Amino acid sequence: MTRLLTNHIATMTELREPHKVLERSGGKPVAILRNSALVGYLVPAEATEKVSYRYATREEALAALERTRERAQPVLDYLKDK
Repeated sequence: MTRLLTNHIATMTELREPHKVLERSGGKPVAILRNSALVGYLVPAEATEKVSYRYATREEALAALERTRERAQPVLDYLKDK
């Protein structure tokens, strides 16, 4: 079973009138289904405008790696004996 990444769903038949599908979704992405199988996603332009991207600083990247190492080290130690 495929996991959908949105709560809004539309069928291929409903896409005959895409403006109604977008209005109903409230500006959020819509999963498109055909015969109950995921075909793709319809993402309105307004959903992508809300997202702001930025690059992580060197310190943020190093801190994330350190947090990962702290979580992974017990597993690495365990696997070392196997």
